[in-house]
Amino acid sequence: MNKEKLWTKEFIAVSTINFLATLMFYLLMVTIATYAKSEFHVSTSTAGLVSSIFIIGSLLGRLGAGRYISDIGTKKVFWTGLILLTVASIFYFGIFNTTTLLLNRLFHGISFGLMGTAAGTIIAQVLPAERRGEGIGYYSLSTILATAIGPFFGILLMKLDNGFTIMYMINVIFSIGSMIFLALVKIKMTEPSKEKSIVEKGPLLTRFIEPKAAPISLVALVIGFSYSGVMSFLSFYAEEIHLVAAASYFFLVYALVIIFTRPITGKLMDTRGANIIVYPCFAIFAVGMFLFSEASAGWMLLLASACIGLGYGNFNSIAQAIAIKVTEPHRFGLATSTYFILYDLGLGLGPYILGFIEPYSGYRAIFFSMVIVILLCYPMYYFAYGKKAKSFQ
Repeated sequence: MNKEKLWTKEFIAVSTINFLATLMFYLLMVTIATYAKSEFHVSTSTAGLVSSIFIIGSLLGRLGAGRYISDIGTKKVFWTGLILLTVASIFYFGIFNTTTLLLNRLFHGISFGLMGTAAGTIIAQVLPAERRGEGIGYYSLSTILATAIGPFFGILLMKLDNGFTIMYMINVIFSIGSMIFLALVKIKMTEPSKEKSIVEKGPLLTRFIEPKAAPISLVALVIGFSYSGVMSFLSFYAEEIHLVAAASYFFLVYALVIIFTRPITGKLMDTRGANIIVYPCFAIFAVGMFLFSEASAGWMLLLASACIGLGYGNFNSIAQAIAIKVTEPHRFGLATSTYFILYDLGLGLGPYILGFIEPYSGYRAIFFSMVIVILLCYPMYYFAYGKKAKSFQ
């Protein structure tokens, strides 16, 4: 029997736009803290806030996106997010102090949250149910490619005198390019019927959060928190341990590992369930974080990036697929937003909290403590989904 197609026009278009938007996100995410410290002479914790407030904005955007998708449809929310992304990209040229930088980072995050939730919902709706794990795995590669390319070029551009101006120009070009691409492609998809798309009356919380997706999303929150310091403080840490050259390839190695393994893990989830992937991912991620905390040579840092990519990177797509799997189709928008709200909360709070701790402990101690946090995810996942995984096969 022939399998239903994954690589449809809608799938390719949304994946491409998601790649460009996420590339803009990572281009600034790993460099903006350094910019804040050098340009406005802020503390480490404030620099962490400049980085992480984007994630808080994304959380707010996703919180509303799930409900708006149910009320006005996925495509309208997708367009709204892209338009606001373009406005936020232009506003970077008007930044003149820390306050305006923080406000625009928050606004940029809100627009990214709207766009990202709508994109993830479109993908969940157009994928055949029996290949959803594999399809989400391929879709998430658009994010992984951006995870590699964005930080790599961000770190290179940061060394130029006008590097941040170039980054802001790239953001504007990619935002406008995404809107033109979406207008030309004209995505066709079936929106849920009005009766099913309206969020059912009930407790206020369930109109913005999908309860069935919350348990696995809480695990993603903890995992995101444990990784957030790597994302935001890699450049500072690399300078401290004198491994700046190796660090410039960190995200490239990270992404290559995921690109080669995620198609395999997606298929494994569809055929043998999530547990066979998730439990090893925690162990490999913990090993990677330990190597990262103890790195004293370039090969150790890059081996850590490979382990982190294999463990952390593959868990993300599997967890997102689980959030969709346990949810009814007419609440896919809420399930997607619920997952990313909690995941983004972990990514967003991490740099700010760890930025306060770092002056007293140092970076190595912070990253070593994250090994313990990762291992705590074993019992969390078991009770959230692992023990009942077979019932969803």
